Amino acid sequence: MAQSPTEGRRGEIGPQDVLRGWTDGAQRMKSNMIRVFISSTFTDMSSERKALLEKAYPEVRSFCCGLGLVFEVVDLRWGIRNVPSGDHEACEVFLEEIQRCEQMSAGPTFIALLGNRYGHRALPRLIPEKLFDALLSKLSKNPEGIKTLNQWFKKDSNAIPPTYVLQPIIAHFPHYIDLRPESGKQHDKDVLSWRLAETRLLRLLRSAATDAEDTGDITAEEKQRFYTSVTEREFERGLWQNDCESSTLLFVREIPRQRSREGPKRLAKFMDVTGDGLLDAEAQGLLAGLKTRLFVKSQKILNLHSVELSRGSINPKCKEHAQYLDSVCEQFASQMKARIGAAMDSLGRRKMWGTTEEEEKMDVLVVTEARRHIAISAELCRGFHGREGLLGKLCLAMWESSNVRHRPLVVHGGAGMGKTAVLCKLAQEMRGVLEARAVVVIRLLAACHPQKPDIDHVLHSICTQVCLACGLAPPSPLTVSTHLELLRFFWEVLEQVSQQGGALVIVLDSVEQLADQHHAHKLRWLPVDLPPNVHVVVSMETNSEAFANMRFKLDSLGSFFEAERLSCEEGERIIESDLRASQRTLTCEQSSAVLQTFESSGCPLHLKLILSVAKRWTSFTPLTELRLGTSTQEMMSHLFLMLEEKHGKELVGGALGYIALAREGLLEAELRDVMSLDDDVISEVYRYSLPPIPSLIRLPPLLWARLRRDLVDHLEERWTDGVAAIAFNNKRLSEAVSARYLRSERRGRSLRILAEYFLGRWSGKLRPASLPGLSLLLSDRKVPPQPLWFAPGLANIRKLQELPYHLLHSGLWEELRQEVISCAEWLFIKSRLCGVSSVIHDLDQCSKYMDCTETGLIRDALVLIKPSLCFLEGHMEVSLFYSELLARLSSLSSVFPTVIGRLCSQCEEWLLTCPDPILIPRSSFLQQPGGALQHTLSVLRGGVVCMDISVVTKLLVAGSDDGVVEVWSMLDKQLVHTLLGHTASILAVKVIGSPAHCLSLAADGSLRRWSLMNGQQLFCIEEAVPIDSTPSSVHLHLSEQLLFVYTRTQVKVWQLDGAELHLSSSDDEVWLVLGVLGESMVYLSNSGRVRISHPVYGTQLTVKTPLENSVRHRTVVTTLMLPKREKVFVVYKGGFLHQISRTGKQTVAEFPLLPSFFSVTEDEKTLLAASECTLSLFSILGDSLDRFLDLQHDDDVLSACVSSDGRRLVSGAADQLVRVWSVTTGALMDSLCGADAPVTCVLLFNDFVVSASAATSSILLWNLKYDASTKPATRIPADSAHIALTKDGDQVFYVHQQSHTEVMSWNSHTGSVCERLPVSAEVSCLELAQNKRLLLCGLTSGTVLIYPLALPQETLCIPPPESLCRVLCLTAGTQEKHLAVAYEDSVCLFEITSRDNFPTVEGPLEKFALPLLHAPLSAMALLPNRRLLYGTSCGEVKLRDFGRGGDVSDLEPHRSGVTCVTVSNRGAHALVGSEDAVQRLWALNPLALDHTMEYKGFLFEGVLSAAFSETDRFVFTGSQDRTVKVWDVASGNLLFVQYIYSPIVRMVTFRDGFVAITRQGAIIRELFRCPDHIGPDYKPVRSIRAQYRVTSREKDQDGPQTSVSNLQDFNPTQLNLNLVGMLKAKPSSACVML
Repeated sequence: MAQSPTEGRRGEIGPQDVLRGWTDGAQRMKSNMIRVFISSTFTDMSSERKALLEKAYPEVRSFCCGLGLVFEVVDLRWGIRNVPSGDHEACEVFLEEIQRCEQMSAGPTFIALLGNRYGHRALPRLIPEKLFDALLSKLSKNPEGIKTLNQWFKKDSNAIPPTYVLQPIIAHFPHYIDLRPESGKQHDKDVLSWRLAETRLLRLLRSAATDAEDTGDITAEEKQRFYTSVTEREFERGLWQNDCESSTLLFVREIPRQRSREGPKRLAKFMDVTGDGLLDAEAQGLLAGLKTRLFVKSQKILNLHSVELSRGSINPKCKEHAQYLDSVCEQFASQMKARIGAAMDSLGRRKMWGTTEEEEKMDVLVVTEARRHIAISAELCRGFHGREGLLGKLCLAMWESSNVRHRPLVVHGGAGMGKTAVLCKLAQEMRGVLEARAVVVIRLLAACHPQKPDIDHVLHSICTQVCLACGLAPPSPLTVSTHLELLRFFWEVLEQVSQQGGALVIVLDSVEQLADQHHAHKLRWLPVDLPPNVHVVVSMETNSEAFANMRFKLDSLGSFFEAERLSCEEGERIIESDLRASQRTLTCEQSSAVLQTFESSGCPLHLKLILSVAKRWTSFTPLTELRLGTSTQEMMSHLFLMLEEKHGKELVGGALGYIALAREGLLEAELRDVMSLDDDVISEVYRYSLPPIPSLIRLPPLLWARLRRDLVDHLEERWTDGVAAIAFNNKRLSEAVSARYLRSERRGRSLRILAEYFLGRWSGKLRPASLPGLSLLLSDRKVPPQPLWFAPGLANIRKLQELPYHLLHSGLWEELRQEVISCAEWLFIKSRLCGVSSVIHDLDQCSKYMDCTETGLIRDALVLIKPSLCFLEGHMEVSLFYSELLARLSSLSSVFPTVIGRLCSQCEEWLLTCPDPILIPRSSFLQQPGGALQHTLSVLRGGVVCMDISVVTKLLVAGSDDGVVEVWSMLDKQLVHTLLGHTASILAVKVIGSPAHCLSLAADGSLRRWSLMNGQQLFCIEEAVPIDSTPSSVHLHLSEQLLFVYTRTQVKVWQLDGAELHLSSSDDEVWLVLGVLGESMVYLSNSGRVRISHPVYGTQLTVKTPLENSVRHRTVVTTLMLPKREKVFVVYKGGFLHQISRTGKQTVAEFPLLPSFFSVTEDEKTLLAASECTLSLFSILGDSLDRFLDLQHDDDVLSACVSSDGRRLVSGAADQLVRVWSVTTGALMDSLCGADAPVTCVLLFNDFVVSASAATSSILLWNLKYDASTKPATRIPADSAHIALTKDGDQVFYVHQQSHTEVMSWNSHTGSVCERLPVSAEVSCLELAQNKRLLLCGLTSGTVLIYPLALPQETLCIPPPESLCRVLCLTAGTQEKHLAVAYEDSVCLFEITSRDNFPTVEGPLEKFALPLLHAPLSAMALLPNRRLLYGTSCGEVKLRDFGRGGDVSDLEPHRSGVTCVTVSNRGAHALVGSEDAVQRLWALNPLALDHTMEYKGFLFEGVLSAAFSETDRFVFTGSQDRTVKVWDVASGNLLFVQYIYSPIVRMVTFRDGFVAITRQGAIIRELFRCPDHIGPDYKPVRSIRAQYRVTSREKDQDGPQTSVSNLQDFNPTQLNLNLVGMLKAKPSSACVML
């Protein structure tokens, strides 16, 4: 067997070994729980226990919550007066609970309370055979005594070794536990009879034990078992066995004297008395001995009190008694807190439960998760027997396919057939067989039922584990920010591991249990073609949707292996092994009954349930009492029935039901709390007796402890962050519980109780109670409060996990809206702690049940924020989170005031009161949810060149310019296949409906046919087209029998199976290919003849064209096939449309367009032709065309399509808008903004528009039936060449493309172009004089045009210089008295004046020439007093003073080109920014460098724009790294950084903030708040992975300037420079699937 490398070196399992699949079988758990057992007698310390419950426990609980700990008290004697059952198991339950406290608690575990009562000395339930025989031998002279013992103790030969078992009381006294009023007399009689019988039995046993000890037959310890009370046994176990004083506390209460009138009867509650009412002297003696031992051995933990009773009791209303109880509570709380604090200090650094301050690293989380699954797997393997045949087949299949590409393996079977155990055993075998460096990954996907794992989490975890184990780069937020990227990363990891030569086995159990996110059940994430040495084994139920999809996905039955019924021999081995492990056996008759019952099903789960019952059978259990069901379901029903008979139907149903309903399991304390709130459970518990304290009603903890003991085989503890929750260890059992106990009414009531519990509704409040004979209608249930925060930085994670589900399904939707959906704090803290995916999942669930549009919008907003959260690995600060929400949702707050309005108000309120510097959004400038854009499908790389949709299969096929073909499902918007094989840009794709195939043609010359069902390539034809062809030059045509690929100069034809038909040419004339009609090819010769020929039959028809004999008239612009009309439309450059029919008939007519886009509708009734900005529609009437509609666009039309009913047209244009038109009226019905690239392809599918661009790697899906109230504001086109912005942001001037010769004036309120300003040449720069309202436009011709905005019809012109050099820069300065114009060879200064209220420009007043080798000016600013500060593309910075004869001062240069020069409002400072991310702040009067500010993030790119605040106290900068930064002018310090997803290209000051516009065309309005004092711990880059440094001069000294550096802490490991290029190439993170 292979040995772990680390294990071989040092004998222990390290993290690297765990990553490779090794384990030592133990889960390493650091507890965050404080679980203490309260030990006392039943009655005499009840006042103390009540006081602790009311005062001390809440204080300690609050203290623990502040440390991230869960505090739980186990007081099994609370709420009952004595042991309620007659099965004698109480003592064992008590001792087991003490042991569990010691195992689970991270601090104190045991609290002892002792008064003047020694406690009940119970009969032992079990006596070993040897000891019992020794006792009987001493009673040989007492045959009556032997008879009595044999009546009550029966030998159990099923125990190993055999044991005598004390019979239940009801075996002899059937009315002992019958509390019904009508059975009162019989009950009282049986109780008295039992007391007498118990006394006699104890006397017999003690007498025999004394004699046996005297003769040496037994030890003193064995004798003491019959004398010791349950309380002393607890003390022995909790105080002295571990001898740990730091985990225990002891309280002793003494009664100094007994008043004469307070006889034994009155003091029976506080002292031991005999059956006849006298003080029990023997018990008092034992008590004295116990106290002596306590005083000697436990002095350090002893708290001694002396209290006189008042009327035989402890009365809290008595002053002395109240002081005593307060003292006990104070001591308990203070000493517990001290011990807990010390325990936490001794543990050192730990992850606190619910903390938001620290996050575990991904490798630690993955190791923890891998260790948990491996440990569960190892546990399942321990009892594994049989299945050798199935395991052998699996191992053989893996071995045979190791060196070749192969399919995944599928293990399937019915529910409960042991598939999980088979996979666990297979993983264990693989770890033993493979070499030590191999990696075995196992994930048991049903391990957290009912919570279903998200496929993204599963794949991310697997990828991380494999990468860390194999030395590969693990997934990062840059590489896997979307589901699609994660899929590709997963597939690539498998290939990389194979190329390394290592072995990898991935085992995924119960894939049908995956959550429905991304339609995981369709298994598109699972690769069907695995590389060598990489194996994937999955299991699923045969009748599941996943299995049906798997059969559809895999064409080979050899990949499927069924987990069949276990044989009788295998079942017998399992029974023997399981019983041996439990130190039990069965009689022959019992064993036969078990095997016979199991044989009917052969199901491992059925056998497990049988054994859980059979292990409790004694050898004397009659066969008639063996409840064995013949099926798993029937066995579960018997199990539930047995539990109900023993514990009560409501108690069992309540406990099991609440466990089944909890999403993440329930803490035991929570379970006791919710059952205490359940009136049905409480009514059953107190049906025949009142609670000990009617004003305080809770479930007695002993009742749950006894039930839990009987459920030990069916429950498991799930540890998360050191906290254990209980849940069912089998999902089928959970389903059976739901079916039996959670029917509609009961389910709703239970969900409501859970919801109210996690809301904290009944904490500190009285809840109505309806109990028989109870006059008090209100009672305190003593449930803890449920705040969202336990302490600063410590959240209530249980509330976050459970509350949304229970509020939703209990129908408390108003509370759900208030507490969750519209609560900004909730959204942030759950995103931070549980991941934003969990919040999105919650909101998804809400949208399914609630008719609430706002919920969907908030959900979509979080989807848009998710990439940022993933990039920051969940560490986003609350200010950034609220800012993002506000920047995405604020425009919807007025439309949806109830939820979104409330949410935005909370965000804004928090930001306005934020103690740190903050930018507050005043508009929605980030991509907002809602609107028509519903989905963004991201392709691999490059732009989308072509698309096609199959209406039959509802699949979208898209080809990109990187040679990849992708297939998407239009039903669920998920990627179905990635078709790889082409090595150059895809030229065309075509979907074939039946069978579901597609064709792809690429510029590498190849033509491929693919199956859309499994993604397999069917054939490949090389050299189908010339290499490096373009999409417009190549055409793909498919007929019923033939496949055509043609260009203008050649045609190739194949049969549908790929066999090529060779065409013969009989003449030397040059023929131009026009197209294919049916299966006939249409040619045009240079002599003007048309030929129509069939490639198979050889028939051909040649006719003369009616066109004139000029080259212009015969120069073909474009062609179009009309297969239904059997015509070819040919447009010639001469302005003619030539129609050629298949019969040779021709018509020629004038055609007014030279179309750049030419298409026809599906019914061939309408012709679409686009030329520049006009899309024209023609009706096709026989051989004539009727032009009936011209649709005008703002830019060139690139694509269009018409709906199947011919009533709606969709067009795409270069202005990045998708327009929807009415074909009947020509009206523009809608404009869809958000493409952010020229729309080169559009398709219609039902009510969706599918659009794509060759410039981007995304396919956009627009829903035409969207809610118009959620439509986002229209923006100017992205990546516009030049932009100018008014200071209020109301108007934007832009030039879309550099080649355009008009300036667009765009109104931000209406979202439309309000004016077009024509210019005489290409625009080279655009500026705006804000105060004088002048638009300054510099042209490449050297002309400067000035447009007064108040008089748009007027234009001023500054003629070009004699050199006709282009204008490089324009600036009007802050005072706008002068205008500086920078040409390529000179700079001129003009004066701006006015005449008769009309602006004029005089000059040039000054001019200076630039040297021949001078670098071009790139940015400049005009300062007061006619000074010009400018920078060049080489980084030079100069200051020229026109007023002093043109004096020039050289300022400190930059290492790269200057990109920004901005002067403050009062002219005292100027900011110069450059491409190298360095910016300098200059003082201008006198000239001095104040600060050099350097900022480096993931993108080392410089400043694009800047603006000073109104007071000149701050300067705002927009950079290429898509951030806005705020700097302090006085100190140069960085105050705030905000990520805005797109670089800001223009920025102007506005009120207390700024207005800006991004490269994507969005207008930003933000307010900046800065407190007068900023704390020393404030770090502006705490949520941004960046580094900054400020170098400043000391202004208070006259000597040379000195530098003071302010270098912020920066962790270089956070900065991966290898990913910089990747991030630059990635599209905006906002482009994710909604």
